Amino acid sequence: MFSNGQPISGRWEALRNATLLVAVVCITLLLYSVSKAQAEQTEKHNNFFIYFENDFFGGTDKHYTNAFRLTWLSPDLTEYDEDKRLPRWGLPLIRKLPLINRPGFQRNVGLSLGQNIYTPEDLSRRGLVKDDRPYAGWTYFSLTFHVKNAVRLDTFEIAAGIVGPSSLAEETQRIVHRWLESDDPKGWDNQLKDEPGLIISWQRNWRLVSVGMGGGFGFDFIPRIGAALGNVATFANIGGEIRIGYNLPLDFGTSLIRPGSGIDAPVDIADPRIRRRKNFGFHLFGDVEGRAVARNIFLDGNTWRESHSVDKRPLVADLAAGFAILYKRVKLSFTYVYRTKEFEGQWQGQQFGSITLGITF
Repeated sequence: MFSNGQPISGRWEALRNATLLVAVVCITLLLYSVSKAQAEQTEKHNNFFIYFENDFFGGTDKHYTNAFRLTWLSPDLTEYDEDKRLPRWGLPLIRKLPLINRPGFQRNVGLSLGQNIYTPEDLSRRGLVKDDRPYAGWTYFSLTFHVKNAVRLDTFEIAAGIVGPSSLAEETQRIVHRWLESDDPKGWDNQLKDEPGLIISWQRNWRLVSVGMGGGFGFDFIPRIGAALGNVATFANIGGEIRIGYNLPLDFGTSLIRPGSGIDAPVDIADPRIRRRKNFGFHLFGDVEGRAVARNIFLDGNTWRESHSVDKRPLVADLAAGFAILYKRVKLSFTYVYRTKEFEGQWQGQQFGSITLGITF
């Protein structure tokens, strides 16, 4: 096995892989323990989400090939300074953030850890595949602020991390491929260079139409708009989700791994996950989103260094459909996504699956 053109011993590789796994487990346990401690002091509810996306569900192993995200969302707050974990020196800055400090709304603070992996189509080639997208990884932490009522949610998120070998995307994919007994990817020596990454984003979701929420059969329509700015991604988006089913949850739809996660959390006590008399629900949903893309580092290449790149398409759309099941405090959803072509020379659009497990406690 090689990394950056130099051999790596099996012991060193195992150590790096073990370190990554331990870090993920420790952060997960830390978030859970902090949340549990707060839950014991209040009747308000924490939320924890596990997101997993992979093109295995689309029968491929290329392009946007794998991603995971862990998200913790605080109980509802009247003001952000109610959350004692936020640094006191940062509160004046938080109060100046746009769109998230309106009076009369509930607030939440979220923390996330995630990783995205991108590859070309042909994983057997060691050399640079010039007409296909670069190998790349993005590992990040994010801080999220929610402000909401029963019909509207604004999300402001700051994500910071690393693109390149230090993201450990190569190691992650090799581990997964060994578990699945798949072919070992050969071309990671050609991945994007190390680059610190930043994405600042805002998303608005609102419940435009709703019938029968939280009890019996019902449906709703939740449109959204948003924008993101940063060296990793810069875009504007517009979309919406329609849902129909039994005991629809009072949240703002189904999250994929994208800016503004955590919209799956209950809005108020009418949600079936909180109302103990209504502990089961099921619904189907369809979703569409369009994006005008000005910057995508995974296609455009490194910002300040020479690297592999392809000509991205400025307009991209996601078409998605799926189902969700609610049982007591748990929401499990599966989404099948079709994404239109993202760069010139791409033969066809991509298909992948997304699984979200949310726990309210």
